[in-house]
Amino acid sequence: MGTVLVTGGAGYIGSHACKALRAAGHLPVTFDNLETGWQDAVKFGPFEQGDLLDRGRLDEVFAAHKPFAVMHFAALSQVGESIAEPGRYWRNNVSGSLNLIEAAIEGGCEQFVFSSTCATYGDQDNVVLNEDTPQHPINAYGASKRAIEEMLGDFGRARGLRSVIFRYFNVAGADPEGEVGEFHLPETHLVPLLLDAIDGKREALTIYGTDYDTPDGTCIRDYVHVSDLVDAHLLGLDWLQAGKESRVFNLGTGSGFSVREVIDHSRSVTNRPVPVVEGARREGDCTKLVSGSDRAVSELGWQPKRSNLDQMIADAWRWHQTGHYER
Repeated sequence: MGTVLVTGGAGYIGSHACKALRAAGHLPVTFDNLETGWQDAVKFGPFEQGDLLDRGRLDEVFAAHKPFAVMHFAALSQVGESIAEPGRYWRNNVSGSLNLIEAAIEGGCEQFVFSSTCATYGDQDNVVLNEDTPQHPINAYGASKRAIEEMLGDFGRARGLRSVIFRYFNVAGADPEGEVGEFHLPETHLVPLLLDAIDGKREALTIYGTDYDTPDGTCIRDYVHVSDLVDAHLLGLDWLQAGKESRVFNLGTGSGFSVREVIDHSRSVTNRPVPVVEGARREGDCTKLVSGSDRAVSELGWQPKRSNLDQMIADAWRWHQTGHYER
C-alpha cells in the first residue's frame, strides 16, 4: 500500500478511481487543472492543482508525495473538438503525457496505469475488438492516445517503466453510494444528456445520425459501469506491484447498444418519457465500437458486476437527481 498519483482525479472516472484506491488502502493524490474536473469531487486524498504542460509543477508534486505509481486519466476527450482543433489534442494529451512520464521516471516512480481508448482502433464495424486488432484512429483524440501508448512502450524499453494500458470506450453509471458521479460542462456523454432531457434540463436529446448501417440506424457502442472500470484499474495496479511485465487490456462487455436502445432502457428505468430530435451525423463518429475483455478476465481476474445497461442508467439517474458539482 502507498501513494498513487491520479491525474484527472477531479474528473468523472478519476474521482471514482480515487475512492476505490482509498478503499484498497492506498493514498490517492489528485493532480488536476480543474479545466473539466471539479474540486468538489476530490474527497479521498490530497489535491494538487496543476497542469501536465507544467513540468516544474509535476516535479514538485512527485518530490512532495513520492508516489510509487501513476494512474493517468487526464486528457481532452471530445471527438468533434479533436477534429476541429487537433493541435490542442496533440499538445495537451501527448506533450502533457510526455512531461508526466519523464517526471515520474525522474521521481523514481516506474509503475504506470494508463487510461487509453478503443478509439485507437478507428471504425472497424462488425468486429469485436481485441488487443491485437490493428489500430487505425480516425480522429486526433484516438491518435493522441495511440501515441501515448507508443511512448509508454519506448520508455519501457529505454528506462524500465512498466505500464498497464486499458482501452475502453463508453463509461456510464455512477458510484452506487452516491459520493461522486458524472457531470460535465458542457455535457457530451449520452446517458447524462438523456437524463437531462428526461428531467427537463434540456428540451430534447439529439440523435446524431439515423442512417448508419445498424439495425435501427443509430450508432452502437459498448458500455461499462464506471465502478467496474476502476476495479480493473486497481487490478492493473496489483499486476504491476506483482512485478509483471507491461500489458494492454481491453475493457468491454463484448456486445453493444445502439443510441435508440439506450433511450428505450432509460425510458423504462426512469418511467419517464424521453424527448428526442433527430440530427445529422457528427464527423468522426464510428458506426460500431464493441470491445471484448477476455484477456482482462483471464489474466487480471476482472469480473464486471454492474455493467448491464439498466443498472448503469439506474445508478446514473440516482446521482443525476442529487449530485451536481459547483465551481
